[in-house]
Amino acid sequence: MMDLPTFGQLARDPFVQTGVLALLGVIVTRFLLRHYPTHRLICQFGLFLMLTALLFYHGIVPYEIAPDTTPTVQRIFAAAAKIVWWINAAWVLTGFTRVFLIFERRPREGRLIQDLVVGLIYLGAALSIVAYVFSAPIGTLIATSGVFAIILGLALQSTLADLFSGIALNFNKPYEVGDWIVLGDGLEGRVVETNWRATHLLNGSNDLVILPNSGLAKAQMTNLSSPNRSHGVKLRIRIAPTMAPSAICEVMRTALLSSNTIMAAPPPAVEIKSLDAHAVELELSFRVLDFSTAAVARHEVFDLVYRHVKASGLSLAPPKEASILLADHGPAPAAETTRSVALRLLDAVPLFISLTEEEKGALAATMTRRNFRKDEMIVDQSAHLGALMIVRNGVVAIIHCDGTHEVELERLAPGDYFGEGGLFAGTTEPSRLRALTPVVVYEVGPAGVAHLLQERPSIADEIGVTLARRSHHVVAALDSADGADAGGSVGRLVTRIRQLFDVAHGA
Repeated sequence: MMDLPTFGQLARDPFVQTGVLALLGVIVTRFLLRHYPTHRLICQFGLFLMLTALLFYHGIVPYEIAPDTTPTVQRIFAAAAKIVWWINAAWVLTGFTRVFLIFERRPREGRLIQDLVVGLIYLGAALSIVAYVFSAPIGTLIATSGVFAIILGLALQSTLADLFSGIALNFNKPYEVGDWIVLGDGLEGRVVETNWRATHLLNGSNDLVILPNSGLAKAQMTNLSSPNRSHGVKLRIRIAPTMAPSAICEVMRTALLSSNTIMAAPPPAVEIKSLDAHAVELELSFRVLDFSTAAVARHEVFDLVYRHVKASGLSLAPPKEASILLADHGPAPAAETTRSVALRLLDAVPLFISLTEEEKGALAATMTRRNFRKDEMIVDQSAHLGALMIVRNGVVAIIHCDGTHEVELERLAPGDYFGEGGLFAGTTEPSRLRALTPVVVYEVGPAGVAHLLQERPSIADEIGVTLARRSHHVVAALDSADGADAGGSVGRLVTRIRQLFDVAHGA
């Protein structure tokens, strides 16, 4: 009867040692550490070194062909061990590739190059196994496969064009994931993914556009996010020439200064493009942080230009085509403005939207005008203003101070207002306000508001609703619970308004 091998003999058997080490590597790297790429790579590298040392210890060289005199059993074992070694070598190299690309923090951009490198590694491992395990001539094998490669290349001509174009685009990097690009045919969108075959764009309508890499490589392309994310915007404005062009340019600079969405550096610019009897045409140039915010910035700047033009006594000029018609038929009669400045400012304040014309007229009669010089502090943080201030001209900055650190929260333009918390709720100002330009404001004092509330107490409810909405916006801008005293629920605001102005609860 044949004796069974003892445990010590099994432990010293090279076939058993190699098999146990390979099995241990599969269990640890493919199951236990599959969600930890860095630790898995370290473990793979350690097991690969152990496997290499074990094979060399037993006289097996993975990159050499076994002699013909080697016994059949040893030849089979050596072949299996070499296959395991080459597979582990490919795993270690692909692990280095994947971890390197993850450390670069651009897994989507590197997917195509990553797959290409990994494919070359596995191809090299497979050819090495064919050469050193099965002793097959690689040169002859590659030569005989050339015919099949030509047939396959012709069948996959379009796919291969996309593939190699994708490789070229990834190496040249004319765009990256997240960039906004515009093609020669007017198609624009944000790059969300690049792969072997195509590039995926998300256009302004939130639709996914898939472009083959071969066509994209030939197209004329403008990268709106390069060399940096900031994007330049230009607007054309036509102003009636009722002032000197230099004064009109100063009004446009003030309008740009009051913007909350455009970049402060580089500073925005105003350039006169043309001048005739009907209009001064100006070009406003500024930058935004990203192309996606350009539309919001344009809308804000158009609104600010309109408000500053009206506040400065200017007027927008008609387009050139309309100017020709006016020259033929004579100027159109100007509409007379019968409303005073105070009344027009009250129309712009949502707090007084429910007032009748008579009530607005009575309140406008109590308003006073105040002027502030450039860089003058209008009100300090935590001060009690006690009046509503409506901006008539200029730009006001709202600055929040936290110890020695100052943060500019917002800029106010003509038609904006501040101080409503102190007037209607008796609170202090959550931020300081400073004049960035010469500023003119109209002040609504407590006397006029008290008379208005005594005449119609129900206005307190309407003012409370608007004031609560405004207060929540201030709290969100400050990102602090300290601003809750200025807001709160509508009921608490209405109660405080009635208490401050001694208003009865009856209608």
